[in-house]
Amino acid sequence: MELNSNNYLISVFNKASEIPNFVWEELNCSHNLYFSSKYLEAIEKHNSHLSFFYVVLKNKDEKAIAIANIQIINFHLETIEKDTSSLFKKITSIGRRLTIIPKEKPIKIINCGNPFVSGEHGIFIKKDENKRLILREISKGILHFTENNYQENPIDIFMMKDFMIESLPIANELISLGYYSFNIEPNMILEINPKWQNFEDYLAVLKTKFRVKAKKAMKLSNGLITKEITLLNFDEHLLKMTELYKKVVSKADFNLGEFKLQTYKSFKKKLGESYILKSYWIDNNMVGFMSGMINKNHLDAHFVGIDYELNKQHAIYQRMLYDYIKIAIDNKIKILNFGRTASEIKSSVGAIPQHLTVYIRHKKSIRNKFLKLFLLKIQPTKFNQKFPFKIDNKIHEDN
Repeated sequence: MELNSNNYLISVFNKASEIPNFVWEELNCSHNLYFSSKYLEAIEKHNSHLSFFYVVLKNKDEKAIAIANIQIINFHLETIEKDTSSLFKKITSIGRRLTIIPKEKPIKIINCGNPFVSGEHGIFIKKDENKRLILREISKGILHFTENNYQENPIDIFMMKDFMIESLPIANELISLGYYSFNIEPNMILEINPKWQNFEDYLAVLKTKFRVKAKKAMKLSNGLITKEITLLNFDEHLLKMTELYKKVVSKADFNLGEFKLQTYKSFKKKLGESYILKSYWIDNNMVGFMSGMINKNHLDAHFVGIDYELNKQHAIYQRMLYDYIKIAIDNKIKILNFGRTASEIKSSVGAIPQHLTVYIRHKKSIRNKFLKLFLLKIQPTKFNQKFPFKIDNKIHEDN
């Protein structure tokens, strides 16, 4: 599909592989792995329960200047209703009374962003372009595409995620298009001090209480054996990894969609050493795994799997957090992004919150007005922020 608007040409592609090579070259965005065809094709290949499309914006000279990563998600309410104490169960009840949420079918959501990773991975815009105007045009392009292609099974909710505080002056342009903003649980990020040459240097700057805690966790986890998950051994470990992953996911209040772990194999094949996949063993039993991606000067922690029955005894999760820190130090990383959830324990190793904003609107204008009331009930979970460093660890003023 192509659409002309305000001197821009909007093109829509159903697969990343359909986007011509010259468009990727004009965008010059593949240095950010989240906007590389290799990463996007791997996500598509193994997550067929989602529908994908990409909006590419070209200027009047027909040069590509922006791309948006979009998914259509059939969101089943059972995923948030299984826990009777869940905040989302109460929110769902309100949403149904206000007719925002359908009663008998899944909610069909258009999501601009990455459904599996926190952060600004939805829209790439080239430097020195009018970002505010481009954001409007992308939003209009998404709406036009869905109106023409989903008439029989229309979209319920339009969503754009996750904008950082410094992006809000531009992202707030969406409010003029009927979107409402709300805050979600923050990313927990750790700035890696370039003076840290090894893990011992990191331990040295912790307050005594937290250094003792770290050493205790390392001692408890001393019996864990770590093994790399590779292309050669991936298939034999997939079943156990999936079992451990589902143990973690079952504890989460909210997930946009289930991640298919077969994707890891394509990540390892396409991204090589940039993708990290490590398993934890006791005797001959896998009791955990961790995953992550080195993207430029960032290390992003992705999904983990944990045997919770052994977690406390062997400090499995704490060991994972410290291993992420070791990997970041060894690779001269600037920012370690731990992602959302478990904010308090992540703050105990030095992570601080990076606040994120989501924009959302209902397709129908009357229900969209009710949506604002619905969103007021959604608030980030409060947690007790820890401050483990002897001095402030804010190092990189440009991040």
